[in-house]
Amino acid sequence: MPREAEYDIVLFGATGFTGELTAQALLSQMPAGATWALAGRNQGKLTAVRDRLAAIDPAASELPLLTADAADPVTLEALAASSRLVISTVGPYLLHGEGLVAACAKAGTDYVDLCGEPEFVDLMYLRYHELARESGARLVHSCAFDSLPYDLGALFTVSQIPESAQVPIALEGFALMSGAISGGTYHSAVGAMGRLKESGRVGRQRRSVERHAPDGKLAEGRSVRGISRRPHKDKLGGGWVVSAPTIDPQHVLRSARLNERYGPDFSYAHYVVTRKLRTTIGLGVVVGLIAGFAQVKPTRKLMLKLRSAGSGPSEAKRAKSFFRVRFRAQIGGEQPRQLVTEVSGGDPGYGETAKMLAQSALCLAFDGVPAPGGGQWSPAFALGQPLIDRLVKAGIVFRVVE
Repeated sequence: MPREAEYDIVLFGATGFTGELTAQALLSQMPAGATWALAGRNQGKLTAVRDRLAAIDPAASELPLLTADAADPVTLEALAASSRLVISTVGPYLLHGEGLVAACAKAGTDYVDLCGEPEFVDLMYLRYHELARESGARLVHSCAFDSLPYDLGALFTVSQIPESAQVPIALEGFALMSGAISGGTYHSAVGAMGRLKESGRVGRQRRSVERHAPDGKLAEGRSVRGISRRPHKDKLGGGWVVSAPTIDPQHVLRSARLNERYGPDFSYAHYVVTRKLRTTIGLGVVVGLIAGFAQVKPTRKLMLKLRSAGSGPSEAKRAKSFFRVRFRAQIGGEQPRQLVTEVSGGDPGYGETAKMLAQSALCLAFDGVPAPGGGQWSPAFALGQPLIDRLVKAGIVFRVVE
C-alpha cells in the first residue's frame, strides 16, 4: 500500500534549468487525478516557473508552490511528509543533497534524483540505506543520463538471453554523445575531482559494508566484477574507446549483484567513445588539467566561477545533440555467441535527462516496479522493465542490433 500524503509527487529544485525542464516533462505525462507540486527556496522564482508552465497548459496555474531550503532540515522534513515521492534536482548533491535524502528516508517517502556523484551515492547508502529499509522509502539515485542508458541498457541486453541458459556474460558498454554539459553537472564534476581521495575512501567503506549486508551478498558460485582496459580502437564502439570511471558502471555492477538474471559470471567494461585519436588525447589532457586544478582550493574556486550552476545551452543547440550507447555481450556456454544492443536518444544533458527523470518518478509512483521495498537501490533493480517500457513510449530507443 502506498503511503498516504497530500501530494503524489513534489519536484524540489524546480527553479533550476534542469528542474524546469523536468517540470515540463511531468506536466505532459502526469496521470489524470494525480496531485503534484513545485518546491524550492524562492517563492518568486517558483511563481515564475509556474507561470511559464501555465503558458503551455493553463491547468498548471493551479499547481501548489512549496517553500523549502536544502539547508533547513525542518522545511525538508515537512516537504518529505507532504508527498509520496520527491524528485530532487538540487546539485551539487554533495553540497546540497543530503538533507532531503535524510528526510525521505525518515518519513518513508520515495526519492529519485539525477545525481552522478559517486561519493554522494555511497555516503547516502552508508547513512540511510538501513533507515530507508525500516521506513519503506525507496531511494533511487542517478535516474537520468547518469545512469539510465547504461544500467537499463545492460538489463535490456541480458534480458535477451534466456533465463534458463545461466551462462557467463562479458558485457561492454560504449557511450558516444554530443552536447554541452549543464552548469550543475560542471560544478558536480569539479567538486568530485577535488575529492578523489575522499570518494575512494567512502567507496571502499560502502563495498565493505555491502558485502556483509543481507541484500549485498552474492549467491554461492556467482561472480560480478568490473573490467578496465587501456584506450584502444574498437569498430563496434565507433572509434577510440577509453575506460570511464564514472558512476555508471557502479550502478550496472550493483544491479548485477542484486539480480541473478545477470548470470553466474558477469563482467562489465564501460567506455567513452571519441571519433579520432587526437580527440581522445585532448580529452585526457583536459580532464587531467581539471583534476589537477581541482585539488587546490583557490584554482578550484576559480574554475567554479567560470559557469553558473543553473546555466544551460539554447534550445537550438540542444536540438542538435544526441547520445548512443552500444553494448556488446560475449555469451559463454556450450555455444558461445555475441549479442549487440543499443540505447539511443536526443540531447543527453537536458531534454532526455529531464524526460528520464520525470518518467522514473512516474514509474516509481504509479507503476508496479521490481523494487522489493525500502532501501537504496540501483535504477535497473528498482524500476527495471516498467521504466524501459515508459522510456520507449517517450522516444528513447532500445533495440537489438545483431
